[in-house]
Amino acid sequence: MALDLGPLDSHVGYLLRRAQLAVFAEIGTAFAEHRVSPADYAVLTVIDRNPGAGQSQVAETLGIQKTNFVPLIRRMEARGLVRRTPSQRDRRSVALSLTGEGATLLATLHAAAQDHVDRVRAHVGQDRYDSLLEPLQQLATIMRA
Repeated sequence: MALDLGPLDSHVGYLLRRAQLAVFAEIGTAFAEHRVSPADYAVLTVIDRNPGAGQSQVAETLGIQKTNFVPLIRRMEARGLVRRTPSQRDRRSVALSLTGEGATLLATLHAAAQDHVDRVRAHVGQDRYDSLLEPLQQLATIMRA
């Protein structure tokens, strides 16, 4: 028998967290064989789309604390996925880019992520999936401001 959640059922934050846990568990399984987490995938994607972006910029964009971001980038660099170089604009800053190996892995991860999106769409239906995106994007933008 399921426990009574009381008002939690109507709290957006609680429901978003539950949904996030379910989604991350599934996609995490798909990424595990590549030794990549959903956060790693997000970082690789942002670096790929913004080559030369600074570490702080990428961390801030993804809402990752600097103390967590630096070890994550060091792991990726040690695996040969990411390259850190002094920034052309500000020598005190570090610019990030993907290596060839990082780009190859990211292409594989994009395919796994798309399979995941397709499974979620199949579960909830295309219309419902599409109707979820805009309010979630708006909420993320509003809450970041």
